[in-house]
Formats: sequence, structure tokens, C-alpha cells
Amino acid sequence: AVVSTQSGHYAGGFFMDVNEQLEFACNVIKKDPNLQNGYNAMGFSQGGQFLRALAQMCPSPPMKQLVSIGGQHQGVYGFPHCPGSWFICKEVEKLLDMGAYTDFVQNRLVQAQYWHDPLNEDKYRQHSKFIAVFNNEVNLNQEYKDNLMRVENITFVKFNKDTMVSPRESEWFGFYKPGSNSEVMALQDSDLWKEDRLGLKEMSSTPGRLTFLSIDADHLQVPEEFWKSEIIPRLQN
Repeated sequence: AVVSTQSGHYAGGFFMDVNEQLEFACNVIKKDPNLQNGYNAMGFSQGGQFLRALAQMCPSPPMKQLVSIGGQHQGVYGFPHCPGSWFICKEVEKLLDMGAYTDFVQNRLVQAQYWHDPLNEDKYRQHSKFIAVFNNEVNLNQEYKDNLMRVENITFVKFNKDTMVSPRESEWFGFYKPGSNSEVMALQDSDLWKEDRLGLKEMSSTPGRLTFLSIDADHLQVPEEFWKSEIIPRLQN
């Protein structure tokens, strides 16, 4: 989450309009003289999909490298382990119970804005104000597609034993098959890939532009050697 204060940063990870956070981040980046020739970006957990969306909506200055560590790029259907305080987690649970796709919840709860109900895809596309929009599932926004394809290299890191993200395949742009909350479909079998709504298929035709890595660990448990061998070199390019 991107907000101006430390306390706001924590709360903004749960209770804030994601699109407003992206606009804020875009304005900060545009004004930073150190970033005008481009920058590399790394996002942890939901920060992965937020930075990917930032590349789509804010192409100048250019994002050169994007590393998504445990990001949920097709959203989530479930919230098995809330990482916040007891009070915040209870509020999240209460809002999701009210209805993830109501305007009230969509405008206030970060997790609702990437809630993806595979049992009701039409409702998801109709009411999702973030993840469906930036995945070009509502309308094809050619600028979002073109801007993402301007990123030189994108790396997706998935945690094979993730107990926080449901389904964990979302970290590689996979998700449940429409109509199922148990059978998972890989990115390459999805309409998003086949119709190339985001340009990922075209990017994959150039070796090294899309990289899919995995770690046999729980959410965000990255071994030191993995940082040294796989992540740091990508951010130094």
C-alpha cells in the first residue's frame, strides 16, 4: 500500500480505495527526479498486483523491471489467514460478509477490490473496481495492455506451500476454472492468455521477458540464497 504516513501505510493495506493509492503513487513517481529515466519495482503480496496496475496506468516514467513476490494477479477467493491485528481482521471479515461486490465494500476494503468469485464470474466482472478492470476483463483498455508490454521484464514468484493466498496459483496468474472453487486453471489455459488481453502471451515470445519462479515455502518466506541468486540480479539490471 502507498500512503504518506507509517500508520496510514498499515491501515491503507486494508481500508482504502486501491485506485486512489495508485493515483497517489503515480504522482509521487512523476515528481521524483531520481526516477525520470525509469525505475525497477518489487511488490510483496498484494503489492505485486498493485505495482503491475501502476505500470499499466502510469507509464511515465517507465517501469523497467517488475518483480512480484506472492502477488495475487487473478485475485483471491478466500482469506484463510489475515495478516493484520485482531480488530482489523474482524472488520475485514465483517465487510466481506456484507458482500464483496457492493459499492460500499468495494470503495472501502482493499481485499474486496481483488476478490474474484469463480462461482459468479458475471457479478465479478460487473462490480469489481480493480482486479477485473486491470485484467481487461470488463473492457479491453488498449492503453493498459500497451503500457504493461513496455515493461522490459516481469518476474512472478509463487509460494508452493502458501496458506494465505487462495488459490496460490494466482501468484502465477492462474485461477479457479469458471464455475469451480476447487479446480485450478493455469494462465496459459485462460481466456486472458488466449485472447492476450494484457499482452503477456506476446511478451512470452521473447525469451526472458516473462519469468515464473517458485519457492517451496509459505507466503513471503524467501530464503536468503533465493534473494541473492534470483531477485537482486534482476533489480540491478
